Amino acid sequence: MASKRKKSRDPKQTAILTILVMVLVAGVCLYTVMAGLGKEHKGSAKNIELGLDLAGGVSITYEINEKNPTDTEINDTIYKLQKRVEGYSTEAEVYKEGANRITVEIPGVTDANRILEELGKPGDLSFNTQDGNVVLTGANIKSAEAGTTEKNGMKNYVVSLTMDEAGAEAFATATAENIGKPILIYYDGEIVSAPTVQTAITEGECVIDNMESYESAEELASTIRIGALPLTLTELRSNVVGAKLGQNAIETSLLAGAIGLVVIFLFMTIVYRFPGFLAGLALCGYVILDLLAINGFNATLTLPGIAGVLLAIGMAVDANVIIFTRIREEIAAGKSVLNAINEGYSKALSAIVDGNITTMIAAIVLWMKGSGTVKGFAQTLAIGILLSMFTALFVTKKLMLSYYALGVKDEKFYGRAKEVKVRNYVKMGKIFMGLSLAAIAVGFIFMPINKKSIGHILNYDLEFSGGTAVTMTLEDKITDELDKDICDTARETVKAKTVQSQKVLNSNQIVVKMNELTLDQRETLENALKEKYPVSDYQTEQISGSVSGEMKQDAFVAVVIAAVFMLIYIAFRFKDVKFGASAVSALLHDVLMVLMVYSVARLSVGNTFIACMLTILGYSINATIVIFDRIRENMKDRQLMKEGLDVVVNTSISQTLTRSINTSLTSFLTIFILYIVGVASIKEFTLTLMCGIVFGAYSSVCITGPIWYYMKKYMKKKKTTSKA
Repeated sequence: MASKRKKSRDPKQTAILTILVMVLVAGVCLYTVMAGLGKEHKGSAKNIELGLDLAGGVSITYEINEKNPTDTEINDTIYKLQKRVEGYSTEAEVYKEGANRITVEIPGVTDANRILEELGKPGDLSFNTQDGNVVLTGANIKSAEAGTTEKNGMKNYVVSLTMDEAGAEAFATATAENIGKPILIYYDGEIVSAPTVQTAITEGECVIDNMESYESAEELASTIRIGALPLTLTELRSNVVGAKLGQNAIETSLLAGAIGLVVIFLFMTIVYRFPGFLAGLALCGYVILDLLAINGFNATLTLPGIAGVLLAIGMAVDANVIIFTRIREEIAAGKSVLNAINEGYSKALSAIVDGNITTMIAAIVLWMKGSGTVKGFAQTLAIGILLSMFTALFVTKKLMLSYYALGVKDEKFYGRAKEVKVRNYVKMGKIFMGLSLAAIAVGFIFMPINKKSIGHILNYDLEFSGGTAVTMTLEDKITDELDKDICDTARETVKAKTVQSQKVLNSNQIVVKMNELTLDQRETLENALKEKYPVSDYQTEQISGSVSGEMKQDAFVAVVIAAVFMLIYIAFRFKDVKFGASAVSALLHDVLMVLMVYSVARLSVGNTFIACMLTILGYSINATIVIFDRIRENMKDRQLMKEGLDVVVNTSISQTLTRSINTSLTSFLTIFILYIVGVASIKEFTLTLMCGIVFGAYSSVCITGPIWYYMKKYMKKKKTTSKA
């Protein structure tokens, strides 16, 4: 009895089905991003949570004064603060940061100074009898609200208090014993009210009446609420961002993203023909998936986070460039288009995986050691890395094989690799190293000059120096005379010891920095500046000196941790410590070169400095791994090895040169567009990222390979000498 053979499906039918499924999925995803699903519009891009730098609002970080607070005390404090700030915004959030800090974020609010004043500096609150006995503490107060009642036809302004069970019992006893006497309400050692007890209060609720006005009742209620926290808090840093500034940031970033996407689409299509066109389509799908993922993971989108998305778009091209270059090489080697496609993906896999894992290490360290906007950058970068691998290794491949089955089989659609011109990078390596050392030396020479000019070897931002910064956007162009006048106004208004200003390039924005100011001083300064100058946007930021010291340490530790883990991974994957050591040299080179830019250009060294450095490390080592992967492959070629190890290195760098240039160019273009059209607050960050991309590509091509060769040669020579 003959067995039935399973009828195989027609490849063209499979291809059509694959394309239709992808189009359907893309359509559903696009609809979800644009409109959302269900009544709550889940998945819509409009529902992505925006950070304070985009939505506008207030961010305050407090330090707990008590030593070794219990988890219960911390959680109770967070809970009470959360309930309090929800009155300002339903999106407000209170969370623990580190071991002894609490951060409050209230997006979308406009009257930031009022909120700062009402939240204030939570301190000690107590209700005392005249003879000095403490009846209640802030921990016993559950709520305090201002209100208005009618008394003999007249308005009576009151404060209503509610106590917990223990407080109600203690207050019942104290009021019964002190009828006709005042209960003294102390806040941070000062009497803020002294209402007279009229009757025993036994239900845990009381009313303080006969207040002068509703404002005074609200002020007393606010003071009691502030002091009703289980722990006392001190403000360490605060940031106030105008909503208009955030809206401008969103609009310009979306414009930059759209332009960047179009430029990359055209670039890939022109350079890589039909596969480049398919990669462009996959890249559009990648952007849609990225927005869905950011929404799905509840990631908060910040301004550096948008930069992370755009950088990831540029890096998403990297995997496609490696693959398409490999396909062209296989076609040039005489293989059929179908075999070249399969072989190209297979040979490119290790370089793509290794490169993305090392960049992911940088993103993870950023997430662990960063805070606020840096965490947002890390989130979007990590999501982008994972999705870029998926779109390159799965989506683009499926599309390419499907269209091949439908008849796109001619070699002219894919291209053929030209014969590689091998240059002597090893010989020129010493010249490149000399040029780099000279550039790095310039950076160190400028440091003492900066010290004499601005007081620090680098232009430390508030995160690294502490103090208060005011960022203003004026309707008029900021001349040197206006700059000086603004600084004089700030100095005279708040009696600041030192005032520094920085005009933002190509904008009507100026940043004025000074020593730490109190809340009253900040309000006075804001009123004075807005009264004297045509201010369209106003933002303040305040950071304690103790926090700035910690941030400097965190920046150094983060870079070291990232570098160590990257090197461990490289040593494990390539089984040669010399690969790791030469990669360290390249990373050190890139860090020092970027530091040179910060030193010479006096760019602000702040929180995003950490993000910039770690991104550059990840990007640079990604390019280095592609070259290392080709060296490892070419070392298996006996003919090349007979010609010498220097020939292997030179050939490997030459074979991957197109990839290095094209990937760096696409990444550079996306960040450059954001630099051109983006808001002023992102310009320095994007400028240093662009410098890092250039330095990373340069070190990977011109320095890493030669260093590895010299180390290999030195170790071999040393080994031969020891045997002799």
